[in-house]
Amino acid sequence: MTASIRLILTLHNHQPIGNFDGVFEAAFRDSYQPFIELLEQFPDIPVVLHISGSLLDWLTEQHPEYIDQVRRLVSRGQVELLGGPYYEPILSSIPRHDRLGQITTYTRHLEQTFSTRVRGLWIPERVWEQSFAGEIADAGIEYTLLDDTHFLNAGLHDDELHGYYLTEDGGRLLKVFAGSERLRYLIPYADPYETINHCRGVAERFPNAVMTFGDDGEKLGAWPRSKDLVYRDGWLRRFFMALRENRDWINVTTMAETVDHVSPLGRIYLPDGSYREMTEWALSTEQQTHFRDMIRGQEQRHDWHRVKPFVRAGSWRNFLVKYPEANEMYSRMMQVSLRIQQAAAEDYEPQTRGLIDQARLELYRAQCNCPYWHGAFGGLYLPHLRNAIFSKLIAADTLLEQAAGRSGRWVDIQADDFNLDARQEIRLAGDRLVAYVAPGKGGHLYELDLRAITTNLLATLNRRHEPYHDRIRQHAGQGPNDTGGGVDPQGGVRFKQPDLDKKLQYDTWPRKSLVDHFLQPGLSREAFVNGHGGLGDFVEGVYQAKLRRSDERVEAILWREGNLGPYPVKVTKSIALDASAGGTLDVSYQLQNLPAGLPIHFAVEFNFAAMPAGAHDRYLYGENGQTLGPMESRLETDLMSRIGLVDEWLGVDAAIDTSQPAHFWTFPIQTVSQSEGGFELVHQSCAVVPHWQFQVPEDRTWSVHLSLSFDTSATQARALSQRHVSTRNRLDTVI
Repeated sequence: MTASIRLILTLHNHQPIGNFDGVFEAAFRDSYQPFIELLEQFPDIPVVLHISGSLLDWLTEQHPEYIDQVRRLVSRGQVELLGGPYYEPILSSIPRHDRLGQITTYTRHLEQTFSTRVRGLWIPERVWEQSFAGEIADAGIEYTLLDDTHFLNAGLHDDELHGYYLTEDGGRLLKVFAGSERLRYLIPYADPYETINHCRGVAERFPNAVMTFGDDGEKLGAWPRSKDLVYRDGWLRRFFMALRENRDWINVTTMAETVDHVSPLGRIYLPDGSYREMTEWALSTEQQTHFRDMIRGQEQRHDWHRVKPFVRAGSWRNFLVKYPEANEMYSRMMQVSLRIQQAAAEDYEPQTRGLIDQARLELYRAQCNCPYWHGAFGGLYLPHLRNAIFSKLIAADTLLEQAAGRSGRWVDIQADDFNLDARQEIRLAGDRLVAYVAPGKGGHLYELDLRAITTNLLATLNRRHEPYHDRIRQHAGQGPNDTGGGVDPQGGVRFKQPDLDKKLQYDTWPRKSLVDHFLQPGLSREAFVNGHGGLGDFVEGVYQAKLRRSDERVEAILWREGNLGPYPVKVTKSIALDASAGGTLDVSYQLQNLPAGLPIHFAVEFNFAAMPAGAHDRYLYGENGQTLGPMESRLETDLMSRIGLVDEWLGVDAAIDTSQPAHFWTFPIQTVSQSEGGFELVHQSCAVVPHWQFQVPEDRTWSVHLSLSFDTSATQARALSQRHVSTRNRLDTVI
């Protein structure tokens, strides 16, 4: 008879903040619901289940019957629930006080909802730093799960991972299970008996071993092609039957039962890391290519199995370097967290304290990890996920302003290192919008928050080279749905649009607003779109700045003395916000010391994110109100003094007015990225570029005034209407 082992099956179910309701519903229908219904038919097979807070909130609202099902399984001891940080942040990306707050808040919520004790924790994306051990213990958690990669990188051998270890920080103890990468790749892609045989091999060599599986629950139904495999073809039922047939030596159990009856294997201190694939994705594209080439070359060594554990890739934190847009969200989140921490330390009345508590909850939601990085699936490349992060941060910011007693019409201006680059940025804020300007980076307007619609219109994303772009080029000419079933662990390839190889293009400057371009006279739109024809050093050059403020108006004045070819030129631009017109940014440009008599081609680039393409209710219009085309239009207009962008669904009308008529170029910024469904083209922003060509006058000076205005009255009217309907319904109920 085979010696016995314990087998722990851990599933992590998660949907991020901001994901489409249809995606939640599809994952519920294809994965969460059929799994729990089948599990109920096998009461002798326990599982460990983690449901992220964002998903649990949705399930509670949309499918309370699922909550009841899980509650029944918990009450009969078949499901052990793991806690975790409420809204699934990467622990290393948030401050310590937020780690503790998220974990304790979610533990309390789970215990109240399911009438159970929560002892264990799921670590998002298994991103680990040793200091977490003490913080997790401080939050009242006894144990957690990490990948075997963490333990191998600490110097252990595969044969030493069949159990759990003790670790500590500052004398505070935490038990850590080693999740098996081999089981992650067997379940559910191999026949169930391959998993049984793998377990048998371990049991024969290591009697009373503990084997731990921990992975995404979505792979059991929601990942590409998995629903047919797992449910239609009966993989999961056959797996449960195989476990039942071998229960004389496979004891399927939970983490709680294991730590109560099995001693730890020893003590361990784990290096910073995550699961193997994540550490590779955190590398730059060039480094990833070199790293993978190196691995392929080294795999031929006879002693590779000895060397492999000491070969490590990157750190999750370097996603914030690889993708400046991730750092923008992170830096903004850190600002809000600090303000909440400072506000919480003050002695406020209960009503004000309630506003701070609401702001903290919005902050926790904004810490959801998915848009802060990119790997096998969309993540950072999905605009609706980035928009959701900024939406929660803007909501928190507005609540904090209310808590501070600000009401009516107001404006403010501050300078600080808001994006953590050791330079001063400028924040212009009012009751209707917040604008961030980076003098040290071309004087760009890099964030523009509209409070009424909690939207950052500059949540843009640059196009950059990703390793899988080479794979797209290799499959050039393949049309949609030709092969595979998406990008999955089995190597399937699917193109969601044709000719994606022809859409690969990379940006050489940030796609922000107030990006100043001197261009070759006569330059075509197509050449500009392709990144050609730039002159001078103003696009990303360092501007000097000074601030002006009064109770009614604030202004940032920026200037740079740079070069336009052989000519020294000075550009001054000012950005002002007036309390009486808080939905408008007034921008003035003055170009001085221009070479007299020569032709000049000057452009100011704006980008508008958060307004999707491909919909009839999102469009561009001209100075007479005429529709110019959908948001993704590639336009080259006649001279105009006004262009606007409307998103009827979002409820915003954004317009640029110019004191001197301009030609306008418009074009979409579209990335090619990979997602669960395959390679796809994603609209990131709409570029709008007013440009002027003129002969330099004798005084060698030229100027223009721009007004950037935002009308969100449609949103406010809609909100009032909804409140009216809600009030009327309540009255009807009372009557």
